[in-house]
Amino acid sequence: MLGAYITFFIFTKINIDPFLTIPIAMIIVALFGYAFQITIGNKGTKYQLSMTVVLTYGLDLILINLVMLLFSGDYRSVAPAYVMNSIKLGYLIIPYVRLAVFVVAACVTGLLFFILNRSNIGVAVRATSLNKDAATLVGIRTDRIYAFTFAIGAALAAASGSLLSMIAAFTPFMGVTLLGKAFAVAVIGGLGNVAGAIFGGLLLGVAEGVGAFFFGVQYQQMISFAALLLILIFRPEGLMGRRFYK
Repeated sequence: MLGAYITFFIFTKINIDPFLTIPIAMIIVALFGYAFQITIGNKGTKYQLSMTVVLTYGLDLILINLVMLLFSGDYRSVAPAYVMNSIKLGYLIIPYVRLAVFVVAACVTGLLFFILNRSNIGVAVRATSLNKDAATLVGIRTDRIYAFTFAIGAALAAASGSLLSMIAAFTPFMGVTLLGKAFAVAVIGGLGNVAGAIFGGLLLGVAEGVGAFFFGVQYQQMISFAALLLILIFRPEGLMGRRFYK
């Protein structure tokens, strides 16, 4: 949500191409996420998981109401000059904006995969997620790793919001529906698995598209959670997950 509003106001006030605002939105929201986790969020990790859920849910409510207060709840969208341009391949018509959104999303996901699997900080993140005590024993500052991980998640969310602002209208409440979809994607693909999240997202998108074609768009949300329910029943670790994360 914050990424969408940052892109919207930079585009409308400064007239910068919305795709160029994505790194700006990612940096701003990542810094905010790091500051929150290092000052408040890490205190919640000392208690049960429910405390972290309460803290982040409280933050969500504060941000939604703050944006409502500052910018109202009006529907907004970002429409660059080339929004109506498209590529025609036979009977297939692909809008430039949606194609660019797909490419940028793939690049950002690839960058995340590289960081987690090909960098020292990525090794530290994975080690902390697997066993916090063992990671501490080998000298990893788990408090900083938590903050870094939260910042990465915030940056990815900002990039998603910036991209979504170009293909759909948004409001301060846009995260409510998307949070449910993100949870479904993570569980379907397998928790702790970036490739699983990609696969789960593609699978869920295809399922929703096909379901909307046959039954109507009003059933898309139902299809998402029906798929989630089936996965939880027959393969709770996810399609590409490991039993450790179950």
